[in-house]
Amino acid sequence: MPATFSTLAEFRTLLTHAPKIDAIALGEAQDRNGQLTKPPGALGRLEDLAIWYAGWRGTARPSIDAPQVIIFAGNHGVTAQGVSAFPAEVTEQMVMNFQHGGAAINQLSKAAGASLDVHALSLDVPTQDFTQTSAMDEAGVVDALVAGWNAVAPHTDLLVVGEMGIGNTTSAAAIAHALFGGQAEDWVGRGTGVDDAGLANKARVVREAVALHAGGDGLDTLMRLGGRELAAMAGAIAKARSLRIPVILDGFICTAAAACLAQTQPDALDHTVAGHASAEAAHRALLAQLDKQPLLALNMRLGEGSGGALAINILKSAVACHSGMATFAEAGVSDA
Repeated sequence: MPATFSTLAEFRTLLTHAPKIDAIALGEAQDRNGQLTKPPGALGRLEDLAIWYAGWRGTARPSIDAPQVIIFAGNHGVTAQGVSAFPAEVTEQMVMNFQHGGAAINQLSKAAGASLDVHALSLDVPTQDFTQTSAMDEAGVVDALVAGWNAVAPHTDLLVVGEMGIGNTTSAAAIAHALFGGQAEDWVGRGTGVDDAGLANKARVVREAVALHAGGDGLDTLMRLGGRELAAMAGAIAKARSLRIPVILDGFICTAAAACLAQTQPDALDHTVAGHASAEAAHRALLAQLDKQPLLALNMRLGEGSGGALAINILKSAVACHSGMATFAEAGVSDA
């Protein structure tokens, strides 16, 4: 199903009319969970995850057979402000590494039984420096949303989106600051490893950018302060919702992109869970703003969809127990 929107207004309408969780399947999954051969609540959060997943997939006894990981890459004009420890050329070099199977996300996707797709988004044309002007115009952000929307395979039954883009922790921090307030210093972190002076510089950049681009909703913020890879992740998350595909959010940058959807349409992330809490300082604060409890906390800060991909097997295990376990009646076990 190719994208059916060509403006931000049309995309907002899609978010407003996105499908809801299947209440019948949700209730049936809850009933099934109560009949399985275990004490009530014995599998803890795995039970909640399986029921949630069943509700979105529209069946009380689902399976996860075709998870998809999609990595979007983009370059940021704000790197001219010296916000990263690495040059912008690294984005393209890492894309080649993904394509040749040499990155962490390749290994994690393979371990999770997930397909991996990589989309490089106009790497030779960075977005604008958002301390000076909007990072993208409306046509540019819509193009990136469309790229994300069209990247989701229709047969996918669990989605992880990730990113690569030198400078994108600064973009994510600016988005978080614009959407949720506080001080610029609350949202910036060391990203690729900047020193104390670099951290102070990032805070300055974020502060100046947010002051320049006040107002608007989450999509306006995404256009003004985001990058093509952030917009593409948002487009893919929205496409997954249209197909009732549950999504595992990755780290700080992915979560910032997702927050733009939530600040535009409050229930836009109901089909998502947080895969992990990264070591990037502001990620937990951003998850708290979105009321998302991470599945894992392993001090990761790589991006690439790595934390989300690692969490695929948590969802697979939850669904396998829910759908594969016998009920008390089936097993001939007395139900207390």
